[in-house]
Amino acid sequence: MRHDEAALDDYEGLALALADYAMAEIAGRRVTVAERSTKKDAADWVTVVDVGVERRVREKISEAFPRHAIVGEELGSSGLPSGGGLVWYVDPVDGTTNFVHGLPWSSFSLALTDDEGIVVGVVADPHRGEVFSARRGGGAFVNGGAAHCQASAELAGGAVLAELAGVSCWPGFSDMLSALSAKKCVSRVMGSSALSLASVGAGRGSAVVLPGWNPIDVAAGVLIAREGGALVLGGPSVHPVLGAGALQRDLLVAVAPGVVDELREVLEDLPGA
Repeated sequence: MRHDEAALDDYEGLALALADYAMAEIAGRRVTVAERSTKKDAADWVTVVDVGVERRVREKISEAFPRHAIVGEELGSSGLPSGGGLVWYVDPVDGTTNFVHGLPWSSFSLALTDDEGIVVGVVADPHRGEVFSARRGGGAFVNGGAAHCQASAELAGGAVLAELAGVSCWPGFSDMLSALSAKKCVSRVMGSSALSLASVGAGRGSAVVLPGWNPIDVAAGVLIAREGGALVLGGPSVHPVLGAGALQRDLLVAVAPGVVDELREVLEDLPGA
């Protein structure tokens, strides 16, 4: 679906404004025991901040674009997509476990998609006062300055970001860490898929390897990584909008082009790949 520049400016302007709002709500906030609870299990946290931020974001999107649908982490789906299937995906706090425990690595994530893919994405880091942003075909930015993925030619000396499957190590996870270690490449489990993806797009890691790909969590980060020059690859079950089907294992990967072959070899050599 084609969007004129004025429409893209409106979409991106709203997304950036909502990112600023979310950062102001989240930055420095520590929730009390009474302000947090769990959902599916003891490790699946939700707070009054998650719900409050998402509710406000949904209100603002509905006011500006009443024909757009919205899908959120905490409040579900609302509306029917207009022509072109315009849908907003919002995760008010991606990395709520970190947020609950006062660990400064969580983010606000918001993306607009159409029937061709991801149109606009923002990932806000309230702990460092940074907003990563991108629009399709327009490059990636951090606080308005151009951002690019790393120009590394090898994994040695680099950092590969990763996430668990919930609280579990996914099959092959430990073997991947060992293989990367043998290449003198460090691994980091960060706790926010959106912020890890955006960080790779901004040159702050060689790659990110994810075992899950809910668009609520990853759509904005995928666009930022891709527009920053990273290659976004997916396994057989990953939708092409999120990642090209270039992996044997069902993972979602964003990787600097110079190390893509080396990382693919690591992943394809994992047991069961």
